[in-house]
Amino acid sequence: MDDPLDIKRHIRCVEDFPIKGVKYRDITSLLENPVALKKAYEPIADISRRFEPDLIVGIESRGFIFSSPVALDLKLPLVLARKPGKLPHESFSRSFDLEYGSTSIEIQKNSQITEKDKILVIDDLVATGGTALACCDLLSDHFEIERPNILFVAVIDLPLLGGSQRILEAGYSLEVLVTYK
Repeated sequence: MDDPLDIKRHIRCVEDFPIKGVKYRDITSLLENPVALKKAYEPIADISRRFEPDLIVGIESRGFIFSSPVALDLKLPLVLARKPGKLPHESFSRSFDLEYGSTSIEIQKNSQITEKDKILVIDDLVATGGTALACCDLLSDHFEIERPNILFVAVIDLPLLGGSQRILEAGYSLEVLVTYK
């Protein structure tokens, strides 16, 4: 089943956004409904507890929404993965392609991450996998985190775009709540 939590009906599909041909999955309607938001949050928290991470990484910007309460609930540090130029300290950066362009993601070099850490990375969506892989690769390459010690969690998976497969083939673990085929 691709919607065991019954949350898909709270996720809008916006055609041709941000460019023509893209079907944008809009979670604002999910966030506006406290019951639906709780249905999405609780399994992420459960996945997090089972994985037993040492810290949480939230990806800008919608990943912050889900990663912040998980970090609070588990009493874990929250490291931010942000768009270029948004962090105040020297950062590691990784460029990647999106469905509709290219960008990069950054994590501060002074983040309290050690090579022994297990890290849970949270975002709202997996599409082509560019953002997820860039973030996970930053952690693996620059902080020397072993790939099996990185779990990527997303609310939505768009497997036809190949991102979830790319994440798994790169050696990272993946958990998603709902899929769109």
